[in-house]
Amino acid sequence: MAYRELKERSWRCNMELSRRNLIKYTFGNASAFDVEKRMFAIKPSGVPYDELQPTDMVVVDLDNKVVEGTLKFSSDTKTHTVLYRKFPGIAGVVHTHSPYATAWAQAMKSIPVLGTTHADHCTRPVPCTPVMSNEMIKGDYEEETGNLIVDTFEKNSFPHREIEMVLVACHGPFTWGETPEKAVYNSVILEELARIAFLTLRIDPGVPPMIKELIDKHYLRKHGESSYYGQTK
Repeated sequence: MAYRELKERSWRCNMELSRRNLIKYTFGNASAFDVEKRMFAIKPSGVPYDELQPTDMVVVDLDNKVVEGTLKFSSDTKTHTVLYRKFPGIAGVVHTHSPYATAWAQAMKSIPVLGTTHADHCTRPVPCTPVMSNEMIKGDYEEETGNLIVDTFEKNSFPHREIEMVLVACHGPFTWGETPEKAVYNSVILEELARIAFLTLRIDPGVPPMIKELIDKHYLRKHGESSYYGQTK
């Protein structure tokens, strides 16, 4: 196998989604992108996670042509392809139907910044896309899902390297990162942010967003030139 390492990396990321209880049965997928070769490995469609093997992963190029693999690739592959084409610097994409993040997507609501847990990872609400138009639904649905995500970020000037997560209205969450492992990490974090925000609004539906000064403090102590969280490398 010419792409054994890429396949194994993608497989490990998919297994981590299962270990973190972000998927059920065949729901969800993770892909690992080879930046130099411009190809990625992704989970095959409809294969249960408890049966999935590294050799099952399918390698495709950015024209959605199979480079290596015998199984049909994930039905969400074209969405991953669009994100790799349009979001420079990413090397992993994850899609799940994790319950809290999906609930926010089904409610067609962005997740507001209500506390420091959110601000540690992102200074802005986790955006929710508009509902897909009938024309997009009738077209190349999975590719249009990717286009919808990209369009949402471009129209709102959202930085895709800071906000590495999105809710697709009525559908569910997608995350990405500079590595496939970071994309998985972002999926875990997104589900936690969605859960905590839900619980907060159950306690007080009128709670306001957190003030900008506190948001910036928590984000910048972890990110940027003046960050001081963690150990010195």
